[in-house]
Amino acid sequence: MTVKGTLYMIPCPIGENGDPYDVLPMHNREVIRSLDYFVVENARTARRFLSRAGIGRPVAELEMAELNEHTPQQEVEKLIVPLLAGRDAGMVSEAGVPGVADPGADLAALCHRHGIRVVPLVGPSSILLALMASGLNGQSFAFNGYLPVKPPERARAIRHYERRALTEGQSQIFIEAPYRNAKLLEQLFSVCQAETRLTVAVDLSEPNEFIRTATIREWKGMACPQINKRPAIFILGK
Repeated sequence: MTVKGTLYMIPCPIGENGDPYDVLPMHNREVIRSLDYFVVENARTARRFLSRAGIGRPVAELEMAELNEHTPQQEVEKLIVPLLAGRDAGMVSEAGVPGVADPGADLAALCHRHGIRVVPLVGPSSILLALMASGLNGQSFAFNGYLPVKPPERARAIRHYERRALTEGQSQIFIEAPYRNAKLLEQLFSVCQAETRLTVAVDLSEPNEFIRTATIREWKGMACPQINKRPAIFILGK
């Protein structure tokens, strides 16, 4: 009987600056060097990460398949064929940890259905880093992904998550496309109650990292950071 391979969920740095092993354990390098088949969200950024990570061989020699939000389900199923034949694989997201707010979750789910071992490796998650530094409730929290784009629908979503934060004490985490950050922040100020606490965490793990938690009233009275076109996490709390 053929022994099935293992899928390693390999984090990569959130930012572009510095050595990957400033934020990744050295054990990850050992795993990466043992692999020659990778499923990646973006081939260009994955090649750059693997090269910087010191994979120990030309990146051009690696077999690399893309898995992103545009990949049809039948193509996802083809990605585990090497694993079913006994070959190990690495899953690499575009930034941070694969499988969390990331299409890598589809591959992990498929592996579980076929009895393939899935091994998560340690690395930075912008969601957890923001929560760690926020001072908000870290025992009960929800990650809600992206809010609606249209302002009326986004306002309803903000009120919904604020209500949960205030009545249940559950921290409500969400993200936005970087070029819409300023509009979202403006709407948070206009929709939320004065004493609701808001965390804004920008450029996490980068030299220009910014993290601040304050009430909406306090935010309105201070000079707001320039967050447009910068990766950000937002958290509403009590």
